[in-house]
Amino acid sequence: MPFVVTESCINCKYTDCVSVCPVDCFYEGPNFLVIDPNECIDCALCETECPADAIYAAQSVPADQAHFIELNAELSRSWKRISSRRPPLPGADDWKSASNKLALLERSV
Repeated sequence: MPFVVTESCINCKYTDCVSVCPVDCFYEGPNFLVIDPNECIDCALCETECPADAIYAAQSVPADQAHFIELNAELSRSWKRISSRRPPLPGADDWKSASNKLALLERSV
């Protein structure tokens, strides 16, 4: 099962996870990252690197975040690959513990 980026990443976009991914399966939108489930090799390196605790194995995604499994698959088909670490979004430390951020997700690149 692939890994999935969930709501905690919205408006944070830390890229510590990207820097450890051996297959470059992360894709970047304006204020969120996703993992392509077809490229992820389930290495789990990204999960522990995420400062926002936003990454889960697909089978461990909390029930209220399950829609992010399909969202990662969908958005990875239209966003650009990211393969190196970049600074987080301004205010990321303030946003990482916020909840109910789905309405803030920007889909257009």
